[in-house]
Amino acid sequence: MIKRHPVSAYFVLTYAISWLGALAVAAPRLARGEALTKMDGLVMFPVMLLGPSVAGLVLTRLVDGRIGFRELLSRMHRACVPARWYATLLIPAGLIAAVLLGLKTILSAVFTPNTFLVGISFGIVAGFLEEIGWTGYALPKMRSPVNVLGPAIILGLLWSLWHLPVINYLGVATPHGAYWPQFFLAFAAAMTAMRVIICWVYVNTSSVLLAQLLHVASTGSLVALSPTRVSPAQEALWYGVYAIALWMVVAIVAATFGKCLQRQGAKQQQPT
Repeated sequence: MIKRHPVSAYFVLTYAISWLGALAVAAPRLARGEALTKMDGLVMFPVMLLGPSVAGLVLTRLVDGRIGFRELLSRMHRACVPARWYATLLIPAGLIAAVLLGLKTILSAVFTPNTFLVGISFGIVAGFLEEIGWTGYALPKMRSPVNVLGPAIILGLLWSLWHLPVINYLGVATPHGAYWPQFFLAFAAAMTAMRVIICWVYVNTSSVLLAQLLHVASTGSLVALSPTRVSPAQEALWYGVYAIALWMVVAIVAATFGKCLQRQGAKQQQPT
């Protein structure tokens, strides 16, 4: 059953591990009828990281065997890629800074970017664990030789939905109260676009490591640069503008590389 439906098996297992883990953390407080705190959300998220990482490793071994498992590990250590691809690590921070400075100039000084540089480290665990599953396992099985853009968007939407148990505790204006639906939509739009960018980098480099680093750059930049004095409405607004900026990058990539997200004639081995 798993070998016949390797992609569906991944998402079922990932969501089950992550969401049940989050529920286990929240259960004692919920059983007492108490509201969850931001600290609860901060604890829930690391537990959720077990989903994509464990599912990716276990299913790779079950579906692809020892050879596939070793090949996944090799892609996680593949650092020898053209230097220009490492420049993509600047995309998240560059866009976030540009969006916030623009909103600061047009609307309010409350959008002034933060400089919590230690926040970059917050993306390390998320980036390195999550991409084992999203990029290392799921994407190679979802893509086709002529279409990566469509599967990348689907993967991005499912990745965004995976965050749902902790969405009210992401960002600085938490909890988001009445604005959590707007924040979630803006967050999902941004994360789906970022997923397409990660997939674009991966299919041109075959490097899970570079995908992990780009995820680190994305999460770390959000933590490091997010303005600290915004209201829930303002946070939803700037995330929405950031999403638009990311989709502009996606549009350029799609126009340049096509639905396969690769230049025509480029050679890249597609893992099983």
